[in-house]
Amino acid sequence: MAISLSASSIPRLSGENPAASSSMSPLRLRLPAGARGFGGGARRISVNSKPRGFSLVVEAKKQTYNSFDDLLAKSEKPVLVDFYATWCGPCQFMVPILNEVSIRLNDTIQVVKIDTEKYPSIADKYKIEALPTFIIFKDGKPFERFEGALTADQLIQRIEDSLKVKQ
Repeated sequence: MAISLSASSIPRLSGENPAASSSMSPLRLRLPAGARGFGGGARRISVNSKPRGFSLVVEAKKQTYNSFDDLLAKSEKPVLVDFYATWCGPCQFMVPILNEVSIRLNDTIQVVKIDTEKYPSIADKYKIEALPTFIIFKDGKPFERFEGALTADQLIQRIEDSLKVKQ
């Protein structure tokens, strides 16, 4: 039996060729050099062991836009922007959570990630002082803002509450 999961799009603002952005590419798990497995207690799961009975394939679609304003203007639904940095531990913790939120709220909100180190002018424009910072944009304008790492359920509740209360 094969299990195939398809992750919802989480665009990143990029200067890449938009024509190349429509391709699907598989995500890969990378561990630090020398890491042979993960897990705890008496049971240990080895990364090098072969899967038994199923394979897991996760794909993400990368989208590019000419500018952040272009992204906001073309969005038909509110946009949740994750302002992050690659060196930020809590930001890395949020990666799988944002994938889950993007899938669960696919009809409600679009999730976008912006690397504050690559796009400092955007971070400055929205006065990003802590990471991760999340801003919900509605009709191209900042609508709600919050900071810090959250669980998927907490983030979904925060988004849903914000969109219900302020409509």
